[in-house]
Amino acid sequence: MRKRIALAVSLLVILNQQVAQAQVIKGDSIIESLSVEPGDPVRGRAIVASRQTGLCLLCHSGPFPEERFQGNLAPELKASVARLSAPQLRARIVNAAHFNPQTIMPSYYQTSNLNRVASKFAGQTILSGQEIEDVIAFLVTLNN
Repeated sequence: MRKRIALAVSLLVILNQQVAQAQVIKGDSIIESLSVEPGDPVRGRAIVASRQTGLCLLCHSGPFPEERFQGNLAPELKASVARLSAPQLRARIVNAAHFNPQTIMPSYYQTSNLNRVASKFAGQTILSGQEIEDVIAFLVTLNN
């Protein structure tokens, strides 16, 4: 039993080191993917358009004719991503405050150095690494 617990703890430490390493912003990018699988643009579009998951349309507008109410607090998504590569998008989604400390955009993959986090959400990310990769895959399609 102790060996299983030790193995489980070891695996958690390794996984946490990999996530922390993947989040390192070098220059203006995070080069390493946050997931094993490549992003799926169809799932990414659904996350961006979702008012329960990504909440992107609260502030941004985009190519979503089926969504009646879209935000105007932030630039239109196509304009936002036009000049950014996938690694640059990843860094901004992971921690937008790194680039603009006054931003109201949430840090979707941070668990520390956050303000006003309800105790039941402490230590959790808003989106998983796979969901972020899916969003990036969708946003990159807007550049085509």
